[in-house]
Amino acid sequence: MDSKDYLKDISEIKNMMNKSSRFISLSGLSGILAGIYALIGAYIAYYLVVTYSNGVLILDGWVFRYCLLTLFTVALASIVTGIILTTKKAKKQNANVWDATSKRLVVNFIIPLLVGGLYIIIILSQGKYGQSGGLMLIFYGLALVNASKYSIGDIKYLGYAELILGLIGSWKPGYSFWLWIIGFGILHIIYGAWMHFKYDSA
Repeated sequence: MDSKDYLKDISEIKNMMNKSSRFISLSGLSGILAGIYALIGAYIAYYLVVTYSNGVLILDGWVFRYCLLTLFTVALASIVTGIILTTKKAKKQNANVWDATSKRLVVNFIIPLLVGGLYIIIILSQGKYGQSGGLMLIFYGLALVNASKYSIGDIKYLGYAELILGLIGSWKPGYSFWLWIIGFGILHIIYGAWMHFKYDSA
C-alpha cells in the first residue's frame, strides 16, 4: 500500500467521523424559502401598520395581534418547510434524520431561541417593545452559532451576521424593522442559495 492509499484511507476516516459528529443534511433550499416567507410576512406587517395604525404599532391593538400572528405563521412555515426538505435530502443521502447528532443540534438550537422568545414576551408585556426586533436577531444568531458545532460549520457565519444586525438594532431601535428584513429575509435567501449550490447541487 503506497502513500496515496494511506491518504485515501485517512480522508475516508475523516469523512466518516465528520458525518457521525455533524448533521449535514440541512437543506439550502429551506433557507431560501424561509427568507421569502420572512419578506412576505414583513410586507404584510408593514401594510397593516401603515394602513390601519398610522405607522404606529400599539401593543393592545388588533394590528399588533395580526402582526404577531403573521410572525408565528412565518416561523411555522419555515420550520415545516425545513423539516420536509431536510428529511427529503437525508433520505436521498441514505442518512438518518433523527439520530444522536440531530438531537444535539435541535437541543443546542432551541435553548437560546426559547430563552430569547420568553424574554421578548416578558419585555413586551411590560410595554418595552423598542428592543424586540434587535433581540430576535440576537437570540437567533446565538442559536445558530450554538448549533453550528453539530451541523455544517458555515451556519455560524450566518449566526455572526444576525448577531451584528441585532446589536445594531438594539443600538438604533428605529431601524430594527429593516434590519429584521435583512437578517431574516435577505440573508436567509443569500445564505440558502450559497449552501444549495455548495452542498445540495454537488
